[in-house]
Amino acid sequence: MQEIFFNTIQEFNDYQGVETLHPLISVMRVENVDHIKECVMHYGLYAIYLKENKGCKLSYGRTPYDFDEMTVTSFAPGQSVKVEPNPDVPFAKFTALAFHPDLLNRTSLGKQMSRYGFFDYSSNEALHLSASEVEIFRGVLAMIDQELHRGIDKHTRELIVSNIELLLNYCLRFYDRQFITREEINHSVVKKFLSLLDEYITTKAESEGLPTVAWFADKCCLSNGYFGTLIKTETGRTAKDIINDHLLVKSKELLQSDFLTVAQVSQRLGFEYPQHFVRFFKALTGRTPSQWRAA
Repeated sequence: MQEIFFNTIQEFNDYQGVETLHPLISVMRVENVDHIKECVMHYGLYAIYLKENKGCKLSYGRTPYDFDEMTVTSFAPGQSVKVEPNPDVPFAKFTALAFHPDLLNRTSLGKQMSRYGFFDYSSNEALHLSASEVEIFRGVLAMIDQELHRGIDKHTRELIVSNIELLLNYCLRFYDRQFITREEINHSVVKKFLSLLDEYITTKAESEGLPTVAWFADKCCLSNGYFGTLIKTETGRTAKDIINDHLLVKSKELLQSDFLTVAQVSQRLGFEYPQHFVRFFKALTGRTPSQWRAA
């Protein structure tokens, strides 16, 4: 399988067949005339795509991208993405913004990139845009493109970075909207999480260890970040807090049995050492398991 590396804007532009107007940033509109080929793309850049058709299938690791027409997909330096052709739509159409991390050096945006969690979500969860949101997205890219065609002067970098920040802030708003408009799907994820959690504590914890947020995110086909945000948005509590709540309820249930020692309860819940369980229980209840049992 072909492996493609995008470590510079020049490499990115050469692959897409477009002219390089600035060494650290590129805006392009692509309508492929060649069939998509299976490959793995390795990103040393930030890249944001507005995918206009289902011209390819994307996956990050073993997880397929939540992807449809008019969706935004985002990649960050260090990510690798598998691309496969879609036999039904062999020619991809998309608009893209790519920029090198060096563009953000010594800027306020460079210090705040962690705010934009969708660069993590992008491995599993695309941003689905409405018609009006597509118009806004393209409008901001058009302003960046105008700056690139003006030529580089002392104002270019500041104006370009400001417009990138504007675009990312709009994407934050669009993601918040998506959490709300996909409420039914989100509810089903929460329901699946709670069901899997109860099943795990009952049947898997003793042999596989304590339940983790990452395990449930994987079972729900979501990235850790998106899964955590979804659960917090829907329930008002973090996924970790919910896991701890269920562990506590189950621990109290087991502690009511006179046939189980504290160490045995600890083992059944997946704690590696009994003292870890004692610390966990006391942190949540203010009492040790033995004190709670004796009360």
